Amino acid sequence: MKTKLQNEWYWHAFLLIAVFLMLWPIVFMLSTSLKDLNQVFESTLNPLPFPPTFDNYTTVLHNFPLLTYIWNTFYIAIVVTASKAATSVLAAFAFVYYNFKYKETVFNGMLLTFFIPITVLIMPNYLMMSKLGLLDTPYGVMLPGLVDGMGIFLMRQTMRGIPKPLLEAAILDGAKPHQVLFKVIMPLIKPSVLAISILFFINSWNEYFWPLLILQDKANLTLPLALQMFISAEGGSEWGIAMAVATLTSLPPLVLYGFCQKFIINTFMQSGVKG
Repeated sequence: MKTKLQNEWYWHAFLLIAVFLMLWPIVFMLSTSLKDLNQVFESTLNPLPFPPTFDNYTTVLHNFPLLTYIWNTFYIAIVVTASKAATSVLAAFAFVYYNFKYKETVFNGMLLTFFIPITVLIMPNYLMMSKLGLLDTPYGVMLPGLVDGMGIFLMRQTMRGIPKPLLEAAILDGAKPHQVLFKVIMPLIKPSVLAISILFFINSWNEYFWPLLILQDKANLTLPLALQMFISAEGGSEWGIAMAVATLTSLPPLVLYGFCQKFIINTFMQSGVKG
């Protein structure tokens, strides 16, 4: 019994250390954003700014076109999220409730896209955006990311957990396929759709490398790009200002994840119910 308690204590200590290491960058970011320049260098590792100051946030909001970059990022993220969620639901519905030739082959081919490194796709996608005249536009950032294989897989797994007799009863009542989808299936999978939508939104909000290749005009930049530009061009040793920008950039996805964490975890748990 004593050995078991000791082992549990070791595991709890290990997990607490792991949690501390993961949370420390966020604590450091928040703490540094509330420090003046002297505090940043005198008490770098001290997470408690004393006295705290909001001058860094005031400087950012007055001297940095933050609202423009927030709108650019939000616009791209919301369009990509809506498209990925819609295509994931529709494709999953087709894979689960329709029988067509080579269905499993098509689905397995879609799964293979998980194993293709993103760097392999950058050059052909960039050339395609160039041919379409979409460089330095938000549409060039959006177009390659309007469909997501992982979303289709998760939605398919979720839909396979819905009892078939329920759908057969709707069909016997004369419901058309679109009525079955929107009136029977959607109310049951709404939490899962919300969960993957939040994941899509966070991934799009934080995307850096692909927008870096496409966007050039400062007025079109997204927040991650604008943050990097601000740090390298003006931030320098002004770490308090840089961390204030980073904090404001991180808030929307953190808040969304905090409110929808339960749905996200349930979606990944349900994805393993049926193979």
